[in-house]
Amino acid sequence: MKVTVDPGLCYGSGDCVYRAPHVFTTVDGFGAVLPGQEETDDPKVREAAEGCPSQAISLTT
Repeated sequence: MKVTVDPGLCYGSGDCVYRAPHVFTTVDGFGAVLPGQEETDDPKVREAAEGCPSQAISLTT
């Protein structure tokens, strides 16, 4: 699945980085996907998307 973070929706809770630090990082205080980690099947990423308080993480196939 492809992982993206909408910077317009993200308010920087950091929950994604806490749940999947190998895929997410923060840039200027907001969540972002690490380069090279845009495609993954890791269940922790799905958990991060479902738990994102601002619903800024999108998963597409």
